[in-house]
Amino acid sequence: MTLTAEIDSPAKRSDIGRRLDALPVGPVHRKVVVAIGLGLFFEVYEIFVSSAIGTALKTEYGLGGTTLMLIMASSFVGMFFGAAAFGHIADRIGRRRAFMINLVWFSVCSLVAAFAPNLAVLVVARFLAGVGIGAEYPVADAYLSDVLPAAHRGRLAAWAYTCSFLAVPVLGFLSMGLTGHVIAGIAGWRILLLIGAAGAVLVVAMRRGLPESPRWLAGRGRNGEAEAALQRFQTGTSAPVDPIQEFTSPPAIPTKPAARLHQSPYRARMVMLAVFHLFQPFGYYGFGTLAALVLVDRGFDVTSSLLFTALSFLGYPLGSLLSIPLLARWERKYLIIASAGAMALCGIAFATVSDPTAIVVFGLLTTAAANVFSNVYHVYQAEIFPSDVRATAVGWTYSLSRLSSAALPFILIPVLGHYGSVAMFAVVVVALGIAVAVLVPLGPRTSGRALDDINPV
Repeated sequence: MTLTAEIDSPAKRSDIGRRLDALPVGPVHRKVVVAIGLGLFFEVYEIFVSSAIGTALKTEYGLGGTTLMLIMASSFVGMFFGAAAFGHIADRIGRRRAFMINLVWFSVCSLVAAFAPNLAVLVVARFLAGVGIGAEYPVADAYLSDVLPAAHRGRLAAWAYTCSFLAVPVLGFLSMGLTGHVIAGIAGWRILLLIGAAGAVLVVAMRRGLPESPRWLAGRGRNGEAEAALQRFQTGTSAPVDPIQEFTSPPAIPTKPAARLHQSPYRARMVMLAVFHLFQPFGYYGFGTLAALVLVDRGFDVTSSLLFTALSFLGYPLGSLLSIPLLARWERKYLIIASAGAMALCGIAFATVSDPTAIVVFGLLTTAAANVFSNVYHVYQAEIFPSDVRATAVGWTYSLSRLSSAALPFILIPVLGHYGSVAMFAVVVVALGIAVAVLVPLGPRTSGRALDDINPV
């Protein structure tokens, strides 16, 4: 790599950023939203397929205890390493190339998991698939924040996330139809893994046509490429397409991500997000991955539990749709706090009511609140760091959520087994309270602001 590729170009990055923020929404922006949304679809699919696999293995093969928890946790451990590593890689080699690598990796490893001959191979393959798919959200968050215009950033990103969360009800109904069945000699849970592998290949083909982030290119000193990428985003909009220009700026001293993120205000923001991501999965993934097990523990049969869970999971895309107007009108920081509170209250109600209709209603409300929460913090976390270290910062902190998610079965399943569903959701409420408490004093306000204003140094 040449020296110019290693040197940040702040003046050019600021000029490119200003012009990107001022653009109207065009066809390339819409293509980005669809391509990123479909990629995130399979990350969400991979996350929630753990619950389907766990339920199938428990009922079909009588697995339980440590073995079941290990299978459910393996992909989350992989996601921890993938998010931490690929976030930094995306800041080094570019968002687009990182997208290609992580999806191909995930597809191959999911294919191996689908045909795993024994539990040991399944656990290892799930771990490796997690490494690939774990990069998807950090890199997607950074890319969307880089390229979407400031006035439309929250709304368009929420559409991408809404596309992704269609995976949850799709998976819920697929699980209900495939769990316990054998099709063409292949167990239903294996078919679920095959679907994920095939889908990732489709997304790779779609993403080949996406432009690299102009902000990232300018920050690496690749000014001609940055201008060309910016022109692609201008094409089809009412903005004039300017000729490619040469741009010279005083050379800057290269700054390593670790040193950059130790500067104020980013050091405090890193601490805030690290604590936030250690505890927020208890609310989000604690419900999504264990809802069916909660209902089985409360005495419902497996078929009823899967049906109630599948209907509850309709709240994920509904909540994601709800986040679109909310992100356009309300401050992100306060939306995170409010949606966390709603998630906690509805989750407790889900754990205590007995009427099937009420179970579905409160399950749906819990998942709807969860996806307002998720969409908002994904937009928010990428906005509060500068583009040259954005994917690194998001990847490092977001990876902790995967580590926390991996620990969830070992914490929440024993609490569920020994003390019941109410106690399990009490643990969830405490964790959400800690996540919100750290956000209140340290989180900046971001809605409607240009990225250069949010990140002044």
